[in-house]
Amino acid sequence: MTKVSMRVNGRPVSAEVEGRTLLVQFLREGLGLTGTHVGCDTAQCGACVVHVDGRATKACNVFAMDCDGAEVATIEGMAAPDGTLSPIQQAFQDHHGLQCGFCTPGMVMSAAALLDENPRPTEAEVREYLEGNICRCTGYHNIVKAILAASGQPVAVAAE
Repeated sequence: MTKVSMRVNGRPVSAEVEGRTLLVQFLREGLGLTGTHVGCDTAQCGACVVHVDGRATKACNVFAMDCDGAEVATIEGMAAPDGTLSPIQQAFQDHHGLQCGFCTPGMVMSAAALLDENPRPTEAEVREYLEGNICRCTGYHNIVKAILAASGQPVAVAAE
């Protein structure tokens, strides 16, 4: 067992974990933050995307102990303390960027990372950035529209 300490959604957390404990397991089972989904366990689908020290990271592909001392942000930390949705979450809602919702947390976290890196991406840049996130329901058009809307760009030109 190894002691890990990190900040998750701005709160300090510490726990003893086995060396093989994945970050996604630590978040879901250890901290009860079940918004980070487990889809494929092979880093292919993107349902488990979180931010580790500000970078989009597939939590099924990193050990919890490798995040010792890190700042981790999950979908639960995106909304304001009063429950007000973040601009990206609101855009997903406004532009119907979700259907079943399984991929949505990973998509939102990936979108946030993209907009941090590139505040006004083109449609092509959004689509390329999301290549590591799989959605089986939406066809991606409304997800792209939502991300462009969250960037402050007109949606009428998006994914038409």
